Amino acid sequence: MKALADAIGRKPNEVIMSLMMMNVLASINQTVESDVAQKLAEKFGCKLVVDHRDKDLHMLKNEVGETVDPEDRVYSCSESELKERPPIVTFMGHVDHGKTSLQDCIRKTHVTASEAGGITQSIGASVVNLDGKTITFVDTPGHEAFTQMRARGANVTDIVVLVVAADDGFMPQTIEALNHARAAKVPIIVAVNKMDLPDANFDRVLRNMQEHELMPEDWGGQVAAIKVSARTGSGIDDLLERILLEAEMLELKANPKNPAQAFVLESELEQGLGATANVVVKNGTLRVGDAIICGQYYGKVKSLIDSRGHRVPLAGPSTPVKVVGLSGVPEAGTRLAVCESLAAAKSLGEAREADNRIETLSAKPMAAGLEALFSQMEEGKRNDLKVVVKADVRGSTEAIVESLKKKSSPKISIEVIHSDVGAITENDVMLASSANAIILGFHVRVNPGVNDLAKKEHVEIRLYSIIYELLEDIEDAMAGRLEPEKREKELATVRILKIFHLSNGSDICGCIVEKGTAKVGAKARVFRGKELLFNGEVRSLRHLKDDVREVRAGMECGIRLDNFADFDEGDTIQLYEIELKKQTL
Repeated sequence: MKALADAIGRKPNEVIMSLMMMNVLASINQTVESDVAQKLAEKFGCKLVVDHRDKDLHMLKNEVGETVDPEDRVYSCSESELKERPPIVTFMGHVDHGKTSLQDCIRKTHVTASEAGGITQSIGASVVNLDGKTITFVDTPGHEAFTQMRARGANVTDIVVLVVAADDGFMPQTIEALNHARAAKVPIIVAVNKMDLPDANFDRVLRNMQEHELMPEDWGGQVAAIKVSARTGSGIDDLLERILLEAEMLELKANPKNPAQAFVLESELEQGLGATANVVVKNGTLRVGDAIICGQYYGKVKSLIDSRGHRVPLAGPSTPVKVVGLSGVPEAGTRLAVCESLAAAKSLGEAREADNRIETLSAKPMAAGLEALFSQMEEGKRNDLKVVVKADVRGSTEAIVESLKKKSSPKISIEVIHSDVGAITENDVMLASSANAIILGFHVRVNPGVNDLAKKEHVEIRLYSIIYELLEDIEDAMAGRLEPEKREKELATVRILKIFHLSNGSDICGCIVEKGTAKVGAKARVFRGKELLFNGEVRSLRHLKDDVREVRAGMECGIRLDNFADFDEGDTIQLYEIELKKQTL
């Protein structure tokens, strides 16, 4: 506000008073919208030019001269330049079901000292070799990190391997991991681990898969269930072969000649190296000396360290490397791209930093609450409602999920992305945040600290103790956002008996109400025979000498219509009103 006052040469109190007259309340330290500032300047005889610090000014030029974000840049290339790239795979599943043990077994068997790569946990990914083909495995602490990265737009994973212990079957975190993988819309392979145990039950796992709409190939479905054992190493080759088969069907390709586009797996400040980022390249080739931009941070690649800890000159598609040379530590999931020059990267990074600072101070959060979601539906941005359901017992969960599915309609659909028993956790909030969903809790509590995280992630949590209240709340909110149906309701039929000309120039028609009830404010159509003369509104009604609100059938009255006086005796007036009926789903 002070800057605005200085710009137009007025005192701050004058500006504040003028804003109040425009129904805008703002203090001297607050900001106002650019259009409001421009209107205010016009009132004082000034023309305000707003300098938008738009990052588009700092973007690269594409092949046709248009400005594009380097992270979104699509490089043209011929089909012959596209090369097959290795699949990027993430292991997910319940705790103690053998995710880490399986990866250790794979590394021990298939990781060599050749160019296929070795493994170091600090890189956050490993590369294995099978029959001349490579597979990149992303190491994450669990599906929580997987979803946090996806919530930031990091589409790193091509295939998910869902690890299930043969002696346990599907457990709560298995189901949760499955829902996270489904939300990412990537192929799923089920690795049935611990098949060497005496109480292993493969059929139970297949039944669990069917119960969760994951039809196994053994029963005529599309999802592979591979028997493996991390302890004995059996089935490992079958699992890797299936991964390569899925990758072949996905037709994963990239052009190694293009400038690199990558995703950050993790980052840190390291002594002697400074800010480092462990990334996996999705397209193009990242080289030492490249100018890079990663969120608001920029720099020039000083060195690349591969998964064996060796310095390498470049990293091609699907290759995990540690990047040294950024100006700061980016968050996991942030995209990294190559710019034309260090000056361009610095300019874009500084513009983003300024934008982020402004957004932090003044931007309104885009909440994933019910009101915000339906506002998006009204604007045509989406026509679905995604929910996470948590209840106290399994029966209640199933009942709520089935009831919500029945509420879906061609106008608005409801998608339950996750349902489970127990308290609402941080994992639920992160899943809802990544999928832009709301959380519905029935007879459950919210774990400590979860509400703070939900507020930070702008996720709405709704708690209920009665099922029908939950369903009515959702249905009312959905129906309330649909345009109401307009229906015409007939009120009365009135016949004009005589026309009275008043001294003030207006005419009143003397009528008799033949049917229904005439009301002030009702819509009116005047007919002469079958010809429609006028469509307006009843301005006033008189019975004898009194103004009245309504006149019933069989009674005489005087009627004045708005902006119409060309009456004639014998004309008919039809009175009606418009009813707004709430649409049903």
